[in-house]
Order: sequence, then structure tokens, then C-alpha cells
Amino acid sequence: MEFIRGLYNLPPGARGCVATIGNFDGVHRGHQAVLAQVRAQAARLQLPAALITFEPLPREYFTPHETPPRLTRLREKLQALRDYGIERVLCLRFDRHLAALSPAAFIRAILVDGLGVKYLVVGDDFRFGEHRAGTYATLEAAGAEYGFEVARMHSFRVGGERVSSTRVREALAHGDMLTAALLLGRSYSMSGRVAHGDKRGRTIGFPTANVYLHRASSPLAGVFAVEVAGIAPAAVQGVANIGNRPTVDGTRSLLEVHLFDFSADIYGSYVQVSFLKKLREERRFDSFAALREQILRDAEEARAFFRA
Repeated sequence: MEFIRGLYNLPPGARGCVATIGNFDGVHRGHQAVLAQVRAQAARLQLPAALITFEPLPREYFTPHETPPRLTRLREKLQALRDYGIERVLCLRFDRHLAALSPAAFIRAILVDGLGVKYLVVGDDFRFGEHRAGTYATLEAAGAEYGFEVARMHSFRVGGERVSSTRVREALAHGDMLTAALLLGRSYSMSGRVAHGDKRGRTIGFPTANVYLHRASSPLAGVFAVEVAGIAPAAVQGVANIGNRPTVDGTRSLLEVHLFDFSADIYGSYVQVSFLKKLREERRFDSFAALREQILRDAEEARAFFRA
């Protein structure tokens, strides 16, 4: 997959594509329906399947202190988009200049002069341009003027309700991993590189793989039964804590995974941790002995989950 950061980095041969636009946070089943339409039209027209997204996300730019946690970091989102058949991603920096573009200027600069879009797929709630003034009707009129087709995807529904990133976040916040997986079409996961930690887990018989999240905030917290991909031919089962580690006065959000029946050196490995079942909330313990006893119970509960 070709990743292009900024219009100024568009290579000369990058014009002409079937595209969609959006945040695509989580790449959930609603997003996947849009991507499937993009791929189908790209195959029909024999053009690359492309996606336009933003960093930071528009909401992060306008209300940085009120932004909900992301479901996917940029690297995680790119991996998911690759898995769903997107061949080219144009990532635009969302700043004062981009926010001030009128809908007409956005269409001309990015869709027409930039990517040379021949077919555009958008969701039924898509808005763009200064003050979010651009609508589907705006795109249809521009398509007639500049010679590209526009298609609108209607909301994808599960359980009678629209699938959205907000709905996924709500499921994760409640520890409802089954609903989150149903909305995503896969188990919720986070990715990162295994780093050296303070190695306190070894002192109580539970060595952990430490993954720093590099997020302003996490959409979930607590103790989970997990599977870890990227360190063995098959996913490795384990138990994980995601949070601030209050027992050791932690202040930085961290994902710690104790792997079952696994002892290889994995420092530096890039791993994907899938959260399958929430076991409990994170809490503070009065001693390492009490913490160890709880981890024993957590590990046995997670093993029982996998046996079942």
C-alpha cells in the first residue's frame, strides 16, 4: 500500500483513482462496507482504490481537550486499510489552512487537481469544507462539472442501530468485548513495540511484555484475556493489564501482557494484542503479595476462558 503524507508529496503518476474520504477510526463494519464499494468500483474502472484521511483528526484539532480516545492509531489504521484492500492512502495534515478551505476549494485542490478522482464513495452523513458546509449534493454538482461520479453509502446497521466509532467506544468502555467485536468484524486490538519496563513482574513470578501505547487516552482499561500476534507462528494466549498500574504508583498508560507458556526474548518485537474478554477493573493493592494472588486468579480465569 502506498502512503502519501501531504498533497505536496503526491508523485506525478498518482492521479486517477476511486476514492473515499473520512477519519475511519477503528475501520469498523460500516467503514468496511464503504471500502468494499471503493474496491468494487476500482476493479470496474481498473484504477487504484484510494482513501483520504487526516492527522490530527478534525475533532482533535477543533476540541483537543474534549476528544474521545481513538480506537486506532495511524499505524494501526493503515494496517487495517491494507487488509481491506486499499492501495493508496493520502494523509492530509488537518490545520488552520485545511479547516478554512471552502467546499469548492477542497474539491478542486484535493479531488480534482490533486488525486484526479474518477469515482468518489462517501457515507450518508459526510460533511466537509469550512464550517462543514459541503454535502453530498455539493459533491454531485462538482462531479457533474469536473467529470467524476459520486456514490453515497447508507448507514450499516447491527441490531437495528447504526454502526459507528462512538458505538464501538461505548462497548469497550463497558467491557463488552463481544459487542465491540460484532461492530468491528474482528476482536478489538492494539499494536505496539515490546519495550523494557521496570521488570517488577519478574520478582513476583509474572514476567510481562510491556507495550507503551503512545496515545493521549485509551478506549479501554482493566484486566483482559488476550491473544498476542507477531511473536510466534500462532497467536500466544495470555492475560493483560491496561492502565496506570496504581499499585506501583504508575502515571503513564501502559499495556502489560503476561504470556502463557512462552519464554522467548521478544524485546523490540512489534505485536498486536487482541482483547477477548474483560476480567476485572484495574485497582490498587496494598502489597505485592496481594497483587500476586490476584494475578494468579486472573491468569486462571483467563486460562479457563480459553479452555472453554
